[in-house]
Amino acid sequence: MTLPPSSGPEPRGIIFDCDGTLADTMPLHWRAWQVIAGRYGLHFPEDRFYSLGGVPSRDILRMLGREQGIELDPLAAAHEKEAEFHPLIPQVQPVAAVVAVAREYHGRIPLAVASGGTQKIITQILFHLGIVELFDAIVTSEQVTRQKPAPDIFLEAARRIGVRPEHCRAYEDTDLGMQAIRDAGMEAVDVRHLTRGR
Repeated sequence: MTLPPSSGPEPRGIIFDCDGTLADTMPLHWRAWQVIAGRYGLHFPEDRFYSLGGVPSRDILRMLGREQGIELDPLAAAHEKEAEFHPLIPQVQPVAAVVAVAREYHGRIPLAVASGGTQKIITQILFHLGIVELFDAIVTSEQVTRQKPAPDIFLEAARRIGVRPEHCRAYEDTDLGMQAIRDAGMEAVDVRHLTRGR
């Protein structure tokens, strides 16, 4: 399966989300989240998990704890969630059509990753998939203050590859991510029709 051709002009730089876009990680993240939600007594249904794709774990935990009146250390609990996910990385598969886009443009124009995950985990996923060398920059939640749906992470990725936002195309799989791309002034490509039903 391939992505449909873009209607816009050829980009001068391309930025990719990672989880759910380059890497089919979301079902594995959900498994890790079920452990953490059970440990802390948090109500976190699967549809809400998917709707918050791109939001850092620490921010989700802070929000859930505040909403449900459960005291927790969001950063410590996020580290616990990362520890639950880490052993699952060898099971991660690529989203082949999106990885094919990255391979097609590699060496022709600069490419970046813009992910709400952590640098450690995202880099390990890209290494596992054998594609880390395709990207000129990897920007994660630690490098920006405002997270998706704010445009900051995409703007920072564009800055690092030296391409003005209006000349960038970006690939995402969530509503929050698509909003962030559009608010950054970039061409947005929604890859969900490729990943639904997995």
